[in-house]
Amino acid sequence: MINTTTRIAAAVLLVFALASCGNTIRGFGKDASNTVDATEDAANDVAN
Repeated sequence: MINTTTRIAAAVLLVFALASCGNTIRGFGKDASNTVDATEDAANDVAN
């Protein structure tokens, strides 16, 4: 049977893993936004 300490440790690790995923998704969103901005800027430079 799994003791209480092991359950708490597993829960803490799960919380950290989920928080890391959230940060990664947020960072990817920022990167995608920056890519769109850079592409628009490049298109404007070519057009002018």
